[in-house]
Amino acid sequence: MGLYKVAALALMVGAPSLVSVSSARAAASDCSMSVTLADWGENSTGYIDLTSGQSCLFPIRMHGTVSNSAISQKPAHGKLKRLNTSTFEYSAKARYKGSDTFAIKATGQGPTASGTSIITVYATIK
Repeated sequence: MGLYKVAALALMVGAPSLVSVSSARAAASDCSMSVTLADWGENSTGYIDLTSGQSCLFPIRMHGTVSNSAISQKPAHGKLKRLNTSTFEYSAKARYKGSDTFAIKATGQGPTASGTSIITVYATIK
């Protein structure tokens, strides 16, 4: 069994699972987020829901340390901004409703693995 870290709070051992969490900050609204982050060196997928014109934070919460990160695929219907090595902010285009996709490339090291992972995020804008 591998170690899996779910965005923001939970470290789980066993098969992958999804957990809904919300994150916010003064400039970013709440958004619904379901993310399964694999171990370093493995690719991951996430899903977020937010309102048209709103923003939400997307933290990289893998077990260990993030040493580098970058945007590997820009969203087509919004903006993605790197706030620091482990946190990104996605802003949906005003008056757009539909889907969007972006990807983050992150490199880090944990207690059992190290490497580079691509985290692909699918956004639903309402």
